[in-house]
Amino acid sequence: MAGVGEPGAAEPAVPMEPRVPTGPDVPADAAPSSGAMSTRRLRSEDYNDYSSTDVTPEGSPPAGINGFARPESYQRFGESNGTTWYQTLIHLLKGNIGTGLLGLPLALKNAGILLGPLSLLVMGVVAVHCMSILVKCAHHFCYRFQKQFLDYGGAVMYGLESTPISWLRTHAVWGRRVVGLFLILTQLGFCCVYFVFLADNLRQVVSSANSTTTDCQSNRTVTLMPTMDSRLYMLSLLPFVVLLSFIQNLKVLSIFSMLANVAMLISLVVIYQYIVRDIPDPKALPLAAAWKTYPLFFGTAIFAFEGIGVVLPLENKMKNPRQFPLILYVGMTIVTILYISLGVLGYLRFGAAIQASITLNLPNCWLYQAVKLLFSFGIFFTYAVQFYVPAEIIIPPLVARVSERWGWLVNLLLRVVLVSITCALAILIPRLDLVISLVGSVSSSALALIFPPLLEIATYYTEGMHPLLIAKDVLISLFGFVGFVVGTYEALVELASPAAVINGTSTSGQ
Repeated sequence: MAGVGEPGAAEPAVPMEPRVPTGPDVPADAAPSSGAMSTRRLRSEDYNDYSSTDVTPEGSPPAGINGFARPESYQRFGESNGTTWYQTLIHLLKGNIGTGLLGLPLALKNAGILLGPLSLLVMGVVAVHCMSILVKCAHHFCYRFQKQFLDYGGAVMYGLESTPISWLRTHAVWGRRVVGLFLILTQLGFCCVYFVFLADNLRQVVSSANSTTTDCQSNRTVTLMPTMDSRLYMLSLLPFVVLLSFIQNLKVLSIFSMLANVAMLISLVVIYQYIVRDIPDPKALPLAAAWKTYPLFFGTAIFAFEGIGVVLPLENKMKNPRQFPLILYVGMTIVTILYISLGVLGYLRFGAAIQASITLNLPNCWLYQAVKLLFSFGIFFTYAVQFYVPAEIIIPPLVARVSERWGWLVNLLLRVVLVSITCALAILIPRLDLVISLVGSVSSSALALIFPPLLEIATYYTEGMHPLLIAKDVLISLFGFVGFVVGTYEALVELASPAAVINGTSTSGQ
């Protein structure tokens, strides 16, 4: 997202596409949105599980919670400063909606017009189930150890400590570290996706500038004028993104987050109103695509659904956490409907010509060129929100190793290095569809599908679990692991092919 929030988010993160809380999923977070939490506060609370967009906890979590299914047992402190059900729902949506949404029409092409939507529905159900598992296990350990709050990494660590295997109990701290590692990979992966997305859209706008008209009804093909390679656009964007990454105040980031959300919301409305018109006969579209491309669909889909990290920070932040289960199901139902509708309508509208981002298929008239720029504007500022997560995990421990006199300089240099790494990786993988699929397969599948079911087994095995429940958890984790292996392999194979080095996603025009 993972992150309009990317997901996400995407987390403490919420978001759009993250941690800004969403996912290690991103613990997405409400902080960038509300701007109520400072960097110093974040560090002092020892809350290190960020993910995909913008949600950070401010209130105290329940001191004793028996499970996700028993909302009447919730106990909360500081409710006056918590979020309402409406605010929580908005943050949940932000943490799961991001650039992955725009890539779903191509994902459906890789799965088929019938198999794709059905698979998205199944993955949505499984993703929500895994979110509820994480919340339930976190509640269990909060009650057991009298903790006010547990993040994703902390829940996994306590889960390993509860297993009957002595080696896992001895090395339980690695559970938190592994979650943190995948969180960093996810968030930096989001940032790589943003570089490719920005370059592709800006390149198309510039190359078709001489052909842009005021007639948005015409579908004529235009001749694109020569322009820079998309990788040169990434290098051109690098100095501006570096300057953006220097912003370390969450209150300032919250302003950019709000602007990004508004820009992307307007863009989505315009995109929807275009793709619902003049849909051609879908008879030529395959019901199920070749199985060789299905792993690419898996990577993109799980990238879009990777917002599991937002659930714990959001639940913790609510005034009335008893409402959270309903909010989770309602919010994820809205997300799943949005994903399926845009994916299906986009694929039906453009068919085999669909590109890595549906924005690249929009006509070359002033309105839709403005949409591309508007969405790019939103993604540009979302970069700062998503980058905040890995930066806060990686940089502070390294800065602590130098004197206070040089701390600020080391901080800025490390930010330059991290941003440059994401730019370099994007340049090495200049195809947006493959970047999304690779990030989804490598990190999002682990955080959203593999870890939660295994955490449930680790948490409750010694207390007695029904064999069917164990089998269910094993099947979900196995499904995520197979997707992780096969999706990563197919994405790497595609990257190694000659087609991966051309600007296939950014050279065509309408």
